[in-house]
Amino acid sequence: MTLEEKTAQLVGVWVGTTDEGAEVAPHQHDMEDPVQLGDLLPYGLGQLTRPFGTAPVDAALGALALLRAQRRIAGANRFGIPALAHEECLAGFATWGATAYPIPLSWGATFDPALIQDMAAAIGRDLRAVGVHQGLAPVLDVVRDARWGRVEETIGEDPYLVGTIGTSYVRGLESAGIVATLKHFAGYSASRAGRNLAPVAMGPRERADVILPPFEMAVRESGARSVMHAYTDTDGIPSAADERLLTGLLRETWGFDGTVVADYFGIAFLKTLHGVAGSLDEAAARALMAGVDVELPTVKAFGEPLRRAVRDGLVPEALVDRAVRRVLTQKAQLGLLDADWDPVPPALAGRAEEAEGDADRPEAGTDAADPRGTVDLDTRANRALARRVAERAVVLLHNDGTLPLTADAAPARIALIGPNADVPTAVLGCYSFPVHVGTQHPHKPLGIELPTVREALAAEFTGSEIVSAPGTSVDCRDTDGFAAAAQLARGADLVIAALGDRAGLFGRGTSGEGCDAGSLALPGAQQELLDTLLDTGTPVIVTLLAGRPYALGSAATRAAAVVQTFFPGEEGTRALASVLSGRVAPSGRLPISVPKLPDAQPATYLAARLGHTSDVSSVDPAPAFGFGHGLTYTTFTWSELDVAAEEAGTDGEFALACTVRNTGTRTGTEIVQLYLHDPVASVVQPEQRLIGYVRLELAPGAAARVRVTVPADLASFTGRDGRRIVEPGELHLRLSASSTDPRLTARLRLTGEARTVDHGRRLHPEFRVEHLPLP
Repeated sequence: MTLEEKTAQLVGVWVGTTDEGAEVAPHQHDMEDPVQLGDLLPYGLGQLTRPFGTAPVDAALGALALLRAQRRIAGANRFGIPALAHEECLAGFATWGATAYPIPLSWGATFDPALIQDMAAAIGRDLRAVGVHQGLAPVLDVVRDARWGRVEETIGEDPYLVGTIGTSYVRGLESAGIVATLKHFAGYSASRAGRNLAPVAMGPRERADVILPPFEMAVRESGARSVMHAYTDTDGIPSAADERLLTGLLRETWGFDGTVVADYFGIAFLKTLHGVAGSLDEAAARALMAGVDVELPTVKAFGEPLRRAVRDGLVPEALVDRAVRRVLTQKAQLGLLDADWDPVPPALAGRAEEAEGDADRPEAGTDAADPRGTVDLDTRANRALARRVAERAVVLLHNDGTLPLTADAAPARIALIGPNADVPTAVLGCYSFPVHVGTQHPHKPLGIELPTVREALAAEFTGSEIVSAPGTSVDCRDTDGFAAAAQLARGADLVIAALGDRAGLFGRGTSGEGCDAGSLALPGAQQELLDTLLDTGTPVIVTLLAGRPYALGSAATRAAAVVQTFFPGEEGTRALASVLSGRVAPSGRLPISVPKLPDAQPATYLAARLGHTSDVSSVDPAPAFGFGHGLTYTTFTWSELDVAAEEAGTDGEFALACTVRNTGTRTGTEIVQLYLHDPVASVVQPEQRLIGYVRLELAPGAAARVRVTVPADLASFTGRDGRRIVEPGELHLRLSASSTDPRLTARLRLTGEARTVDHGRRLHPEFRVEHLPLP
């Protein structure tokens, strides 16, 4: 291959398609110079960027356009190599008409890796059906500051939860033949003050023990075939130019053998934002040397600037060869280099030629063979799966007994008040298609059914009269509607407040990429509206459709109930209504703490002793509701703690057991969470950290014996010299209902010499659940 042919495999082109199913064409992004596809294709093309996710297009016509483009690409270069097509899939396939699943923060709230794997497999099948090869998910960033706008894209604030849920997502996506992309590697979520792309001030131990474990788990256990570098710099080193991270750790230590792709425009940012390169040539050289293989979303630095860098001696051509070998290996794995490769995707199998001919005719859309509407990306099975995820992600934070609103307890008149009461897109995050792209096409239908909170409540509570008013907007400090809202509340038997966020991009929302918050007060005048409703004396149920947690002031205790959802997707309002009525028992748990005060940030449960409430600071970071918290409609008792042995060597393990019994009158789910507390260590440790969990669904009166084996490896941390070690000494293992609700504690001791462990260490405890006979 010539140098031009090699570099052509290392770039993508951002494309779009049309309603006619014509071949995809370059998308002229605001930040980019025009791309002449005809000039590029004789040399080949590495990737097609978002052929379905750039404009709202029927899925069958999108598949047809991609098919045509692939034939052109393969036919134009002398090796017949097609492009790899990638799409966003953070909360479902981000294309018009595809199922909008709950956002990743909701995945974390389920504490259910198997369910998330099923969801990802369904997303992967839809991607694969229309000819897509790679999905840009999951986000494995661990939340360090909830003011960050992209919190909604994360799984939570604990690395073990993020790792286990994220790894399951990857397994599901990869099981469908889609290349999963781990992002953002590494440290993006730890930016100063939660500002997007702000510098990261983080020591090597925080990076090693908090930020990196989810990525390590996914690389080791999921079969992930791609990693995306982060935008940010850590201690002055941008991730895109960090050879120790992208090559030394990722490849040489962890053994990753897939491709490293650039976050969009991230290579050029080495010049324009970070200032570590004086030209695009230098930026290309630095990124390639660090280990970046593919430039996305479109050709810029890895085009002519990279070729100049090679010719001028800034970077050896052998590194170009290294990247090309990785790209072509991946294309071979996908079957793109097979002699009998066929660009026809499964969705058009058996009718591609007929569809091509029909789409070319002026009367397309009237013939029975017209492909429009023949590819369903929002099937009944998809919606049912989205519903299950949404139901398991609903978190009941507080309840004075008002919930559930069963048929015999449903109020005659419900006042539904709040800015999210009657907004279809209130359930969607910023990377869902209707929000991410659809807002640029206001006259195009949403493409999926999005029942509002009002519609879902009306369907659930058919015997209740529902009156509604917004009261205020999501983000404006408009109080003109307060009086009318208060009047409705006084005349009702119950108030349901529909509050939270509006997802958007770069300041066009209150949550999402570039929508960072100065504090965790509810946006706009929503807190004042909530206080006004509480002051009416009518019981208030607070419901939140949000992308991050917010402080709720006195409502955390004054409200009759508080129900948290994190952008729960297209079935989210129905899931919420079914939990309110009691048809579905709440089983979600917080993947991120809900603050008590709006301005005590950054705060996380995963903090050292002095990071929690103390008498040496006037700022109290204590949460109103801690990580892992969530109530049910029944009660559980935990008892009969058994410890096989109270001592084990630093290379050994502990065996614990306890009994959990449902002592209430309804079937419910308890989540046994296992936390490790290390009282004395050679470096400062978090007060506690999650090291395992298991879901238990128990009928009234039923009990289960939960047994768990805990390897000493789980007590490891990064020591003073940068090596990961297991130290002798005292340990506390807490079997807890949440980070703030320990139920049973085993006080144990590790003996022997400090032991160094590496990337081969054990990452999980082993749970075994024995369901006991009913008494």
